[in-house]
Amino acid sequence: MSRIPQIEPDTVEGQLADFYNAATDMIGRVPHSVRTWANSPFVAMLMLPFIVAVQREWPGTELSGRIKELVVIKTSQINECAYCFAHNTSLGQAAGITEEHVIALSGHDFWISDLFDERERLAIAWAEHVTRGTASENSDLFEKLRENFSSAEIVELTFVCALFNMINRLNDSLALAIEDQGEVDR
Repeated sequence: MSRIPQIEPDTVEGQLADFYNAATDMIGRVPHSVRTWANSPFVAMLMLPFIVAVQREWPGTELSGRIKELVVIKTSQINECAYCFAHNTSLGQAAGITEEHVIALSGHDFWISDLFDERERLAIAWAEHVTRGTASENSDLFEKLRENFSSAEIVELTFVCALFNMINRLNDSLALAIEDQGEVDR
């Protein structure tokens, strides 16, 4: 059970009702995370569009949705955030990420797996180092990133990982309950 009560959609009015409608437009539903974050409505209203802008593939972004989801899943695995892991493995399916991919991501098998291309392997490794706080020390990996990614892509990749480190900690600290699988898969 979540540590903070959720603000349910049928109880909101005004700006919060508008925000819940916008959340439904952006992500197809109002998940437990948004219902919990809505206890701080101003921050929640700023946060959700930022998350969607960073995580999704849009005109103006450089990275594919697939690479972003691989990074989010790896980050959530390392941080053991069950809520984010459940949501993003489901979301990752739309980007072609299978259970086999997720298993290969769980350790270092991604380096030798033919399930991933070179850019994906490097993105996953970068996510691991950013999450563990060792990215600044790993010049070899950074040089490989520079050979395979533009500066814009590296910044975007780092944004995705850093953002989900924060979201993992937020959702985990508040002990968010994971929705039923049907709701997660919507």
